[in-house]
Parts: sequence; C-alpha cells; structure tokens
Amino acid sequence: MGKLIYAAITSLDGYTNDTEGRFDWARPDEDLHAYVNEMERPIGTYLYGRRMYETMAIWENPDFVEGQEPVALDYAGIWQAADKIVYSRTLEAVSTPRTTLEREFDAEAVRVLKGRGNVSVGGAGLAGEALRAGLVDEIHLFLNPIVVGGGTRALPDDVLVRLDLIAEHRFASGVVHVGYRVV
Repeated sequence: MGKLIYAAITSLDGYTNDTEGRFDWARPDEDLHAYVNEMERPIGTYLYGRRMYETMAIWENPDFVEGQEPVALDYAGIWQAADKIVYSRTLEAVSTPRTTLEREFDAEAVRVLKGRGNVSVGGAGLAGEALRAGLVDEIHLFLNPIVVGGGTRALPDDVLVRLDLIAEHRFASGVVHVGYRVV
C-alpha cells in the first residue's frame, strides 16, 4: 500500500505564499532541491488543484528546463515521469502529458490510487480536502526563515490531525524540514 504525502514549502508562520500571492522567498537552493528530489523520486502520481498545477506545469516547458542546473534537471525528469491528476471546475484542459483533469475530488478514487503506490498532494486547498477525508499519511513542511504575515495557509484551520515526528533536517540556508506521520 502506498502513502499519500503532503509536502509544502512554507514561511515560518505557515504560509505557502504571501498576501500578494508571491512565493519568491521559497525558492530552494541546490541542497534543499536535492533533498526534495529524493523525497519526490518514489512518487507515482501527483494530485493538484488548478493553481498548483499551473505553477508546476513549467517543468514540461523545454525553454524553461533547458539550461537549468543539474539538480533542477533531475527534478524535471522526476516530475515528467509521474502521472498527474488535476482537480478543477474551471480549467478547460490540461497542457501536459500524463495528466488527467477531474472536476471533483473523489476520496475513494484516491484510496484506490494509494493501493498502486505513493501519491503526493500539492496545494494547500486540495491537501486540506485530503486531510479532512483522512487520506493523508505524511505531512512534510519546509519552514523558511521568514514571516510573511498572511497569504495561503499551508494547513487548514478546521481539522484536527495527530502526528508523530518521523524526520527533521536543518539546511545551511536556515530552512528546516519537519516530517510527520499521521497517527
């Protein structure tokens, strides 16, 4: 049985972007990017909401990928090799290979996917739905040394989830990774 993993790069105060939607402060350095690559390597399917999908689709763009550092090229290969499911009522079509568009989040379909291997959920809104449905097995947060004071919260306000610490790592950049298993 695979796991559903939610990972997010956040500010210290728990936001994935600031009040203007910016997240330039969250750009990973080479060390952090390599660490994330190793976490992402076993993922067979990514689940995204529309906004996160539109942000991540850049990894299919040859003009963007060409000339990237080796660690980013490695990530592009990891991302391109995985299946993607986008949940959106407003997106007309997907623009990347290996990508399916679904109009509604279906918890039972995600349970079936977990039976086939590891799945990642990207985007705070969709992760909140998965947490509420009891589907998330692990939460990994990469806390950046910045307080942004508002924006999109990485974790929902209206859910109680008990956690066990399974990983922690401090990077030279000041970013701290904390990983938890959902109890």
